[in-house]
Amino acid sequence: MKLREFENIKFTDGGVCAAKGFRANGIQCGLAHSGASVTKKKNDLALIVSDKECTAAAVYTTNKVKGAPIIVTKEHIRNGRARAVIVNSVNANTCNADGVEKAEMMCRLAAKELGIDENDVIVASTGVIGQILPIEPIAGGMKELAEGLTYDGNPRAVEAIMTTDTMPKEVAVQFEMGGKTCTMGGMLKGSGMIHPNMATTLTFITTDADISAELLQRALSDVVKVTLNRVSVDGDTSTNDMVCVLASGTAENIPVTKENADFEMFRNALYALMMNLARMMARDGEGATKLIECAVSGADTDKTAEIVAKSVITSSLFKAAMFGEDANWGRILCAVGYADAEFDINEVNVKIGSEKGFIDVCKNGAGVEFSEEKAKEILGEEVIEIIISIGNGGGKAVCWGCDLTYDYVKINGDYRS
Repeated sequence: MKLREFENIKFTDGGVCAAKGFRANGIQCGLAHSGASVTKKKNDLALIVSDKECTAAAVYTTNKVKGAPIIVTKEHIRNGRARAVIVNSVNANTCNADGVEKAEMMCRLAAKELGIDENDVIVASTGVIGQILPIEPIAGGMKELAEGLTYDGNPRAVEAIMTTDTMPKEVAVQFEMGGKTCTMGGMLKGSGMIHPNMATTLTFITTDADISAELLQRALSDVVKVTLNRVSVDGDTSTNDMVCVLASGTAENIPVTKENADFEMFRNALYALMMNLARMMARDGEGATKLIECAVSGADTDKTAEIVAKSVITSSLFKAAMFGEDANWGRILCAVGYADAEFDINEVNVKIGSEKGFIDVCKNGAGVEFSEEKAKEILGEEVIEIIISIGNGGGKAVCWGCDLTYDYVKINGDYRS
């Protein structure tokens, strides 16, 4: 799947290690589901560390049930500073009486090996909910994890955060700001339990840009709303969702301390990075074969457009039709019609498209003749676009989803085994 390009922003390699002064590593420390054996040698513990202290920002799940790592991380970055991230897969460390204690121990173990303050460590976990997190494998692997940190260790780290993901998700960009070339890189895990609500995933972003903690948080909060917060795979919002950003300042750009042109450049770069990660996550939805991008325009506000687009990408009937490559546009109109927003259904127009072309399937709220053969060809592609106009307003939004396949049920029917 191709990355979406942006003016004045260049894509590069390296993920979370792309920015100056960031090292990473991932190992298999031996975590396993209760009653299951570790049969696949996949990394399950990752560490990211900056050569110097960073400004830090994060957003978290709005689920009332929150993983213990979120509680600890919120406290640790209350001062807007951090230097390292420790994260495990397999076990979410959620709904456990000793969860906070275990999350704090993970920070303490990492800090000891790195020689830093434990309060400068961000902690995250992903995996099965409600099972006690065994700290012994993590403690036993921490020395190896820290000693293996390298400036090109991002592939090992991204593997360690994957659960049902079928592919690593990494993006890095370069941009000019404050007279210097700045770099930003990120890695994301997310395949199931993905639904628009704050963060929707675990995402770790690093940058060598110099930006204040306040503006870093503002940029992240703004961009999450129009990227990761517009992705849905299955309608479930995770208990452990978190997106965090570390900014080291080693690019030595003029510090960004106010909302000016440099701040806009930084926010645009963050958007380019997170939007492409969002598309990757939607494409890798559990069991998915297609990425679905729904763009709505002509609304009275951007929020109205977003509500309509989300309504379409979360429709199970529509998602199933996309899997079957069936141009059943009535399911699109149905989802548009029950969206909790005000507009005139008689002004709704719909196109479906892909690299094979675009065709109109609905005009002014009614169907139009189209070639079923051409529609089948269009829907046979990996990336499907649904273009919807609902009026003459200036509001617009894009949301991302995926098709609903037999494999989604298979994956989630025995997730713990």
